[in-house]
Amino acid sequence: MEVRTVATTPVEGQKPGTSGLRARTAVFMRPGYLENFVQSLFEAIGGVGGKTLTLGGDGRYFNERAIQTILKMAAANGAAGVLVGQGGILSTPAAAAVIRARRTDGGIILSASHNPGGADGDFGIKYNIPAGGPAPESVTEAIYARTKEISEYRIIDAPDVDLSALGETTLGAMRIEVIDPVAIYADLMASLFDFDAIRDLFGSGFTMRFDAMHAATGPYATRILVETLGAPPEAVMNGTPLPDFGGGHPDPNPTYAKPLVDMMMGPDAPDFGAASDGDGDRNMILGRGVYVTPSDSLAVLAANAHLAPGYANGLAGIARSMPTSRAADRVAGKLGIGCHETPTGWKFFGTLLDADLATLCGEESAGTGSSHVREKDGLWAVLLWLNILATRRVSVADIMQAHWAEYGRDYYSRHDYSDVDKDAAEALMAALRDRLADLPGTTVAGLTVTSADDFAYTDPVDGSTATRQGVRILFAEDARVVFRLSGTGTVGATLRVYLERYEPDPARFGEDPQQALADVIAAAEALADIRTRTGRDGPDVIT
Repeated sequence: MEVRTVATTPVEGQKPGTSGLRARTAVFMRPGYLENFVQSLFEAIGGVGGKTLTLGGDGRYFNERAIQTILKMAAANGAAGVLVGQGGILSTPAAAAVIRARRTDGGIILSASHNPGGADGDFGIKYNIPAGGPAPESVTEAIYARTKEISEYRIIDAPDVDLSALGETTLGAMRIEVIDPVAIYADLMASLFDFDAIRDLFGSGFTMRFDAMHAATGPYATRILVETLGAPPEAVMNGTPLPDFGGGHPDPNPTYAKPLVDMMMGPDAPDFGAASDGDGDRNMILGRGVYVTPSDSLAVLAANAHLAPGYANGLAGIARSMPTSRAADRVAGKLGIGCHETPTGWKFFGTLLDADLATLCGEESAGTGSSHVREKDGLWAVLLWLNILATRRVSVADIMQAHWAEYGRDYYSRHDYSDVDKDAAEALMAALRDRLADLPGTTVAGLTVTSADDFAYTDPVDGSTATRQGVRILFAEDARVVFRLSGTGTVGATLRVYLERYEPDPARFGEDPQQALADVIAAAEALADIRTRTGRDGPDVIT
């Protein structure tokens, strides 16, 4: 098979964000766009000659076509082998599990996570290191630097590989193994959780609904929840992966998973509800009549993780992204373990996990995970919740009330302003940064500012630094607001406003979060002049 060296020129803007490179699907399909990035990735990691990679994606439009291109480029660049999920499917946490279990030299994951799919949607690609987790900034910066100077890429001319059948084949001198996309991940989950207890829970009449949102997690949920743990087939909703996610937006939040939320808030609600996103690394948790914020979920999982066999010996520590609420900090304090505050982006947890400074990690954007795969993992979080429910035999609402009674309640919400004019969004952030030094001691919407900064982070393990990670305003009333621009969108800019207030009084635990946060919301508007600068009357999504 002939190896072709194809002349190319750099493509502007191929800078990986918090979760790899994302763009419109049509952009990825342009000649040379994917090829340039993949060749740059290969070269940035020291080449792939003699190496074995894991490869798969969430099944969105262009997934299999992109995989065929990457396989041919890997063969042309001298890779020894590639493990690829059957049909090109591997959820992000499953890909991380395969990397770790089969000890491959890292992996390439094709996904735009919770972004819409289809021909008119988004596509994405990222590299995960041999430990299983996302590449650190030193690697993503090296990839980006290479994209700015690339002049050629290598690919072989060969027929497409049959990805439908399990087994081994070759592409030139490169070995390809098409693997069951679920098996390794399912075995890992069985080693972490008390499947017998969860099986007994379902046998007792316990009911649940898991919304896979027509995304990658459907086959995993069906195999584990239904076929292994005995949940009835109707426990999994929208379980068939579709290239356009059924026309939906695969983001597990109350806006985009509204049918599930309506069911859980209705008179005939199941005992437990959950959802996951496009590539299976995010989660939403609900009980009958109760929505659990991702921040609260992290705190509850940390407080109860010892109930699962895989965490029976306790936690080394907890890590959370800076915008995530401080509920987990209170659990860490009681457990006597460290709680690390990092920038947004799962890659910042990697060194903490590898150094055994943290076991559980979480982000307010519905990502929770642990040291088991070095990735956020939606179905893992659902199974840990089920393990807790199977052991404690109380409702989700009861668990939340008991948790707040012990630790107090961190009222929390995120307001998203999507597809905002980029210049306007950046001007809003610049204006905030210009005012930081003058804010402490001032009163805004009845709240007194105690400190204001632009979050910067120094990794306690490797000493790497990250700056300009979000503007934080803290108030004397044990409240705060955080402003940052998201790195996961593909059109315009997404302004995210994070609102938090601590409430120690049990008599006030039943307030609607938006009411409880009314003064913080007003302060955010007064500080940033959001309506005027964005032209929006309110957020597009509230979580």
